[in-house]
Amino acid sequence: MEHMTALTLVRGDITEQGVDAVVNAANCSLLGGGGVDGAIHRAGGPEILAECRDLRASRYGGGLPTGRAVATTAGRLPARWVVHTVGPVFSTGEDRSDLLASCYRESLRLARELGSRTVAFPAVSTGVYRWPPGDAARLAVDAVRERAEAEPDAFDEIRFVVFDASAEKAYGGLL
Repeated sequence: MEHMTALTLVRGDITEQGVDAVVNAANCSLLGGGGVDGAIHRAGGPEILAECRDLRASRYGGGLPTGRAVATTAGRLPARWVVHTVGPVFSTGEDRSDLLASCYRESLRLARELGSRTVAFPAVSTGVYRWPPGDAARLAVDAVRERAEAEPDAFDEIRFVVFDASAEKAYGGLL
């Protein structure tokens, strides 16, 4: 029997997820910020920021490009790694859907390289980057499902962690 990756939905705190890799909706500076990014840096402690500073001093002097992903320690989080990805800012004048989908694809590619079996995603770009939650959920689930079907043995669980009822509803109708 072929292994199938479980796609699950949890309403809760991304910083409390006991998974191999927690995905951070980072800003390009990698140096912390608001929303999910700030929560992960606060809960994970200074080790995450120290590794992000090292990344900025080496490979990502100009910041992490939108749609890409990079990993650091998870510090004090109940995870092994934090996969930082930079989502696009929503625009009515330009279709940036592929950049948002790329956040999920690149995060999963990196998590797989790290040997992660379980991954938790926040709703990337739906906070201060203003992506409509329903559209963001559709793009996220489609990108993750595509990867899970292409590599059915790669992961045991890919979890979408949402903070409020509207996000839960957006994802719930898709899973």
